[in-house]
Amino acid sequence: MIKTVEHKNPKLRKSIKAVLQILSFLFFIALILMCISFYADAENLESLPPLPIFPENPATPEKVELGKKLFFDRRLSGDGTMACATCHNPETGYSDALPISLSYPTTRNWRNAPAIINLAYNKAFFWDGRAVNMEEQALFPIMSAFEMNQNLDYLEEELKEVPEYVAAFQDVFGGEITRERVGMALAAFQKTIISKDSPLDKYLQGNKDALTQVQKKGYDIFTGKGNCIACHNGPNLTDNKFYNIGVPENPSVVNDPRVSATRRFTAKVSGYTAYRTLSEDPGRYLVTKDRRDWKAFKTQTLREISLTGPYMHNGVFDTLKEAIEFFNKGGGNDPNKTPLLKPLHLTDEEKRALESFLREALTGDLVIVKMPEVP
Repeated sequence: MIKTVEHKNPKLRKSIKAVLQILSFLFFIALILMCISFYADAENLESLPPLPIFPENPATPEKVELGKKLFFDRRLSGDGTMACATCHNPETGYSDALPISLSYPTTRNWRNAPAIINLAYNKAFFWDGRAVNMEEQALFPIMSAFEMNQNLDYLEEELKEVPEYVAAFQDVFGGEITRERVGMALAAFQKTIISKDSPLDKYLQGNKDALTQVQKKGYDIFTGKGNCIACHNGPNLTDNKFYNIGVPENPSVVNDPRVSATRRFTAKVSGYTAYRTLSEDPGRYLVTKDRRDWKAFKTQTLREISLTGPYMHNGVFDTLKEAIEFFNKGGGNDPNKTPLLKPLHLTDEEKRALESFLREALTGDLVIVKMPEVP
């Protein structure tokens, strides 16, 4: 049996106590410094690094070219009228410039088409984060009833009737056409849609003349008073997280019976039992079933933001001015709204500077893909 030895020397006990207090203090300081370092790293802006490597789906020129042809091929939709490029048009910032995305005939989508620029740097996909990788992300719209409405079993057989595709899949994958390989080819192509070398990138790389004086003031607001950097950080200006910021419903579509049907259908197949009475978009909640995610949506990249309006998950804001004013007021009125948003009290001059930074300093060299010859 081990007995506790008590030191009878008062001076020794006092010395041990002092040492323990010092060690506790040093541990506390180290913990604070770790937290400060963590949050500082989380809220840094960085220039865009080289394209990540994806060992599970390595890109080759042949795979990218195959994905490009599929991206523009209307066979991927149920009635042959839509391609991926229909809603992600290279000429409109790889979105469709509409408040609510285009949809399959007789149906109506319920969300804005997010631009697919710099998807390769993302960790979450879609407004609600339901896809865990780009390969899944590529297939979801194809089989969605209110988007491209294509049966994937049928798509496999349809593409197998095209000799050029049969040969291309054999060459790229060493086998026949499958839905998984369709997703891999599409993802490989979409990973090449990159915006880089913006004025902000050059500024962060040390060229202090890359931003105009107005843009520098906007940068200071973005990283300071405006606190935009709290969520829009890192090399792709997104933390890949989800927030309820109190975005109001879009009055132009909220009462559209087709949108209501889409909302209820999505909730129903997501396992939400009260889908019949649902009158708003639950956001990420339908994926996680966590009440804290009610009406939470993904932080989108701000790169090329001048091209990708209207803004928010439902396209409720037509212009950047409207979006900036929304955040200036502290977001919307929702009981589940993130505490990160507070009124900013920006002056008109500060709002103009912030818009200049967003509109001009975040516009870089964007890859604009031309439609290939589809077999």
